[in-house]
Amino acid sequence: MKDSLLKNDLPRVDLIAELKKNPFVLAPMAAITDSPFRSFMREMGCGVVITELVSSFGIEYGSQKTFDLMRFTEAQRPVGVQLFGEDTGVMARAAAFVENLGADFVDINLGCPVPKVVKKGAGAAMLREPKALQKMLTEIKSAIHIPLTIKIRTGWDYTSVNASEIVKAAYDSGVTWVAIHGRTRAQGYSGLADWDLISRVKEKSPLPIIGNGDVTTAALAVQRLKETGCDGVMIGRGCLKNPWIFRQALNLWRHGDHFVDNMEKDFCHSLGRLKILVDERNDERYATLTMKKFTSWFSAGYPNSQNFRKNLFQAKTSQELLDTAKEYFVQFDISAQMDTSHEPFLMGGHG
Repeated sequence: MKDSLLKNDLPRVDLIAELKKNPFVLAPMAAITDSPFRSFMREMGCGVVITELVSSFGIEYGSQKTFDLMRFTEAQRPVGVQLFGEDTGVMARAAAFVENLGADFVDINLGCPVPKVVKKGAGAAMLREPKALQKMLTEIKSAIHIPLTIKIRTGWDYTSVNASEIVKAAYDSGVTWVAIHGRTRAQGYSGLADWDLISRVKEKSPLPIIGNGDVTTAALAVQRLKETGCDGVMIGRGCLKNPWIFRQALNLWRHGDHFVDNMEKDFCHSLGRLKILVDERNDERYATLTMKKFTSWFSAGYPNSQNFRKNLFQAKTSQELLDTAKEYFVQFDISAQMDTSHEPFLMGGHG
């Protein structure tokens, strides 16, 4: 990456203060939380945002694709870059690069269950050796001045649920917070997230805890926050079908059930705004594919959405796609959307 893009003299962000202002965090999701989508979610009321997972070796070897994953705008702040990798030295150098890039914090992925990641000893594989993990985190933290956070699972499998032990290691390493996805690595994305366990870990934790897993509505996000005592809630696939979920959750959290929600919930307007953000890449192929992907997710739960998605994927340009989407969504009020949180196409690796 060109030196002109590096900047390490920015004011430091107080992440905990940011979390207290808005405890609803966008979950890092591979092939989803790119820069335009992060900007879109910030406009929709999200608090802290995090990039999709970035290879530390990609940074080490100067991969342009890796650099592209880390790009962000000033409007996205506070923004973190999520790293993964198994080599301590490479991870520390990558973290230092992220700091020089101007990101507000570094997040370490310790929860990815994908075989090609864990086979190398990265992602969730690191949960099996808390002492070695603590050593790595300590070295990474010593290489940077900005906050270091981690995202974990409850453990490797049901015989080794060790989230509390990992939290202790993180605390001793100087980590700022721990986000916990309420499943083991062995579960992948099957079954239900164990929020009771997250609550028990939070109760004894010396660090702020962010809960994650199966948060598909604003009401559920607020309920999880209140019931568990967590310092924040991380939302993934919930925003893939409801782009207003963060703003709704924030208003419910601040004002309770008596809050009268008069905010605009116009899919046509929101999709138009997303297209503007996507078009900033000046890549029509990317714009068309991205709009197809997100518009199909947004349609989940609306009448005749399956046929709509078929028509959607026949569109040749992003503008044609937007016109098709507007013609469909203008028929419905947002209340027409049914609960489809466990549809297969919304389940795969989306928090």
